[in-house]
Amino acid sequence: MGKTLMKSISGIRGIVGDSMTPELVIEVARGFARYTKKGTIVVGRDSRPTGKVISDMLSSALTMAGCDVVEIGIVPTPTVQLMVEELEAAGGIVISASHNPIEWNAFKLINGNGTFLNGKEIKRFFAFMDQEGKYEKWSGIGTITSSDTAFALHIKKVLDVINVPRIKKKKFTVVLDSVNAAGSLITPELLKKLGCRVIPLYCTIDGTFPRGSEPVPANLTDLAAAVKKHKADIGFAQDPDADRLAIVDEKGRPIGEEMTISLVADHMLKSEVGQVIVNLSTTRTVEDVAARYGAPFRRAMVGEINVVDEMRKKGARIGGEGNGGVISPEVHLGRDSLAGIGYILDMMADRKKTLSELVSDLPEYYMIKGKVRISEKIDSSAVIDKIKKEFLSEKCDSRDGLRIDFKKHEDFAGGWVHLRSSNTEPIFRIIAEGKTEKQVNKIYRFFASLF
Repeated sequence: MGKTLMKSISGIRGIVGDSMTPELVIEVARGFARYTKKGTIVVGRDSRPTGKVISDMLSSALTMAGCDVVEIGIVPTPTVQLMVEELEAAGGIVISASHNPIEWNAFKLINGNGTFLNGKEIKRFFAFMDQEGKYEKWSGIGTITSSDTAFALHIKKVLDVINVPRIKKKKFTVVLDSVNAAGSLITPELLKKLGCRVIPLYCTIDGTFPRGSEPVPANLTDLAAAVKKHKADIGFAQDPDADRLAIVDEKGRPIGEEMTISLVADHMLKSEVGQVIVNLSTTRTVEDVAARYGAPFRRAMVGEINVVDEMRKKGARIGGEGNGGVISPEVHLGRDSLAGIGYILDMMADRKKTLSELVSDLPEYYMIKGKVRISEKIDSSAVIDKIKKEFLSEKCDSRDGLRIDFKKHEDFAGGWVHLRSSNTEPIFRIIAEGKTEKQVNKIYRFFASLF
């Protein structure tokens, strides 16, 4: 295997031709067939040029191992999750490297509940994957069928939880940047059903990502310009597998991925108060929104399935991640940009406010996300222990690296920092948030200097 192979709770990813090889595809298929006890598997993919050949090989190997396969083509990751639930399938596989560059591809693994495999489940799958393969005789191989109902199912799930007539009356003008990927077809269809005038930007599935694959502000300059040019009410940006949502306001300003879940939480808690769960790296704005409505609030470890598991345990009303990931149990337990779009438009229609006005109603913080390279000789856990001892008087959370919420520090009070070591390279990830730009820069620089 090549050096780029990454196996984690998020699945398996690598660079095609290096670590993403035919041998790996077969190992994944063989292991997943055993994991699902040769059940029915839903297979979908994003628009990467390598997706079709990998999908074909995967489906063939799954059937040789005894599974029936339902192929649904180029679809968002959450669409595959919903189809697993709808078909009562044994599992699903999404062929998508999400925000990684186009030379990468990956397998995202879904269990029979329509959610990603958690830590215990993924270890079990990896064990099956490493075992010697067993295949069926000619009379026992599975079948490959296709389904064209996935889009309609996903769109209906979103429409069922928002006020469609209210949104239609507003006749919003929306610029959509789907990075020529999985959201390019289904998202305009959803917007048109909501009575929106849709101006597509990068919604042609042609095997390219015309801007950076992550929907971060630096990659949304074309979307911002298009919103201003067309005097649109809002601009939406998705990542390649359309599970993350970023937003540009009517003035052509990216509001930051952290604000997606903050706005959706505000909208949903207004109609019904319930538990809110986000990960340890998500903005404090969500916590403040929960407090505004008297809603219980909890943080989970980083990783979508960790948030989902906590949401399931607590019966959460809303949850998500600060990377633009909205998780709404009333749609399904997974990040979903289409659900986020529906809620945001419903919020604008309900409150009769522009997006910039809605954002100004929320508490304002400043965030820095970065990483520092460290020597492989450094014991990262020892560094974390030392930092924790230095800040014992502050609120510390050691479940996933170290998060410190500053309550007493002369310069840092009201801010926080989250420190996490990487499992794949010698770096430390640092996320800091403060009440002012000056404060967050102080926090970030202080902790970056420690490594």
